[in-house]
Amino acid sequence: MRILLLGHKGMLGSDLLLKLPKEHEVVGMDKEEIDIVSPDECVKAIKEIEPNIVINAAAYTNVDGCESAKEECFAVNAEAVKNIAQVCRNKNIRIIHFSTDYVFDGTAKQPYKEDDQCNPINAYGESKLAGERYLQSLVDNYVLIRTSWLYGVKGKNFVQTILEKAKTTTTLSVVDDQVGSPTYTKDLAAAVDLLINQNLKGIFHITNRGSCSWYQFAVKILQESGLDDVKVTSIKSDKLPRPAMRPAYSVLSMQKFIAATGKTMQPWQLALQDYLKSIKQLN
Repeated sequence: MRILLLGHKGMLGSDLLLKLPKEHEVVGMDKEEIDIVSPDECVKAIKEIEPNIVINAAAYTNVDGCESAKEECFAVNAEAVKNIAQVCRNKNIRIIHFSTDYVFDGTAKQPYKEDDQCNPINAYGESKLAGERYLQSLVDNYVLIRTSWLYGVKGKNFVQTILEKAKTTTTLSVVDDQVGSPTYTKDLAAAVDLLINQNLKGIFHITNRGSCSWYQFAVKILQESGLDDVKVTSIKSDKLPRPAMRPAYSVLSMQKFIAATGKTMQPWQLALQDYLKSIKQLN
């Protein structure tokens, strides 16, 4: 397969770029090479590369920033998806696109399934849902992956933030009333490889196994890093005023992925250990 990987320098894209070339020919393009908001540039890139698959790992992911930069947020997360889909539709090129747990409102009491009703409560979730709808209305040959709480070796993420803050303080305050599934981009990249090789299509929820609050995640990060002298205090979301609301519960059900592939994802606790080993080797 020849794969055009958009956003290959990002946190998820860089892990996809490490994983996929073992079995496929991968051409990476990032914002320096292509403006996916431009329909003409999307046409040009796909015409030149002639991929069998386009993976869109490019996104505007600053959740709070989306509230004040809605135009840019919707351009990248929705209009660009429309551009890619319109080009791929005519050539029957498969699209793999990533969305988010934030398309849900967080009122559920059990993990969200792929066909559960979407009802985003922030601009980021709204923009990602708009992108989903463009994809589904324009093409049939797609894989839409919803994932959550991503962290990886490249790019800013929660694990990195906690470790950085732990260098300069002995007390951290972290919210305990938002529950989700932390997901290591290296594990997500392996799952994408599996979906490609099994030629699967449709919507899939993919995260590391299990769930926790941000508070529980922070405690585990410090514990696994040997930073037991840093105390973590749990607080409620309303004590941490931020521009964007977050869903209180956004755990995604993995039942469909497991049934389709015969595989499951490793627990988030083990994924975190793998990540911490990786960044230790790099430093």
